[in-house]
Amino acid sequence: MSPTEMQHLSRCAGPFQSKPWDAGVGSRRGFLRMGLAGFASLSLPGVLRLQAQSRLLAAESPAPSGEKTAVIMVWKPGGASHIDSYDPKPNATSEYRGPFHVIDTKVPGLQFTELLPRHAAIADRFTVLRSMRQTAGGHPAGSMQLLSGDPDTRDKPKPRYPDWMSVANDLRSKEGPRQNPLPAYVGINPPLEYNGPAYLGDAYSPFTVHGNPNLPTFSVPNIGLSDQGEVRRLGRRSNLRKNLDTLERAFDKAGELAALDEFETQAMTLLTNAKTKEAFDLSREDDRTRDRYGRNQWGQQLLLARRLVEAGVDVLTTSLNGPLCGRVQNWDDHAVNHNVFEAMRFRADVYDQAVTALIEDLFERGLDKRVLVVVTGEFGRTPKISYAASTGGGDASAPAGTMQPGRDHWPRAFSNLWAGGGIEAGRFIGATDKRGEDSIERICGPGDFLATIYRHLGIDHGTPILDFNGRPTPIVDHGRPIPELAG
Repeated sequence: MSPTEMQHLSRCAGPFQSKPWDAGVGSRRGFLRMGLAGFASLSLPGVLRLQAQSRLLAAESPAPSGEKTAVIMVWKPGGASHIDSYDPKPNATSEYRGPFHVIDTKVPGLQFTELLPRHAAIADRFTVLRSMRQTAGGHPAGSMQLLSGDPDTRDKPKPRYPDWMSVANDLRSKEGPRQNPLPAYVGINPPLEYNGPAYLGDAYSPFTVHGNPNLPTFSVPNIGLSDQGEVRRLGRRSNLRKNLDTLERAFDKAGELAALDEFETQAMTLLTNAKTKEAFDLSREDDRTRDRYGRNQWGQQLLLARRLVEAGVDVLTTSLNGPLCGRVQNWDDHAVNHNVFEAMRFRADVYDQAVTALIEDLFERGLDKRVLVVVTGEFGRTPKISYAASTGGGDASAPAGTMQPGRDHWPRAFSNLWAGGGIEAGRFIGATDKRGEDSIERICGPGDFLATIYRHLGIDHGTPILDFNGRPTPIVDHGRPIPELAG
């Protein structure tokens, strides 16, 4: 490896540092996945570039492991204020810093706001990345940048590229028949508004759980049928459908029916396997554990997330939204929506308890090497406080017409939290300037974010998949895994 390549690996790439698409397919499995059709269009120099890239990416790729890894992504829709949580600026002027005091954490030099005392107490068990940056100011484009790597800054009604969760589901399904009866990808009130499987197809969407797991009436439909007669009837109907669509299969060049078969098989397994119902049953947890997470929707969502990855789910996503966020039920703390400081205070205790309980629980159960937890939103909030009239009264918002403080969208700097995954914890990565306006040290973008997650899942970030035009396209064509977050 050249000195230039070594230097590149030693730091995060800036956001959207592009490279030719054909370089990205040089992963360890890239040549096999690409097939002969892809090579027909390559010149000799192109092949040589692929080989060189293969050697470079091999150094970044995880070694094979006998234990299957998993990821829990905790999503804060709307984008949380970094200044009022993980990256306070106590020396900034009052226009920026906000009203919250700063507290020390268990990690020397790392401070949070007073809203996160439980985080501060276990800061040696996670890492905070303070220098994330992307380029889209809207919720749709910002979410698509971070979750799929789409560099477009324009808001679109639906994603052009599949999100990392669907990609991981697709690639892992190709590793061989799934032995675990649970789905590989589950979403508990997941972030589905601005992302999805795109051209991969709905077969790679999550098994979705809706509702409040804290309610005594909460249940997950379509799992664990006890009526064996109904199970046999469903099996006969499934076989009949497969026989009837024989003609269509002859013309199924894209393999879409095979994907649907896999999807249907998974659904049948959920219906007929008794163990699947157990995995979703929170009543099997003792009261002390349920209390530890918090007897509320967010706490029980994260407890269910832990329960499912422990049972064998590979990818788990869950959104912290709803009434616990405040009047507009998300983290989008414009002054017209919320008093940003009242909103942060309103949700802080529940958030602080649920997230730290999940992290501690993973360590205590010996899951901290296998399971990676990522807590993030699509961007941060403006460092400079704005003021506007509230559009309605309610939790964390004054009556309509009342002037109140807010913070607006801010993609130039934000923080996210990483725990487990075998990473070295008790540290913070990067920095923003004195007012929190720009990431200035160890700047990391969406490509780095995605490549890091893929690395934990054992997936080369240069692995190609066929796009909507049938062309092999790398799942991440910009960025590198963040070295400090490598397990």
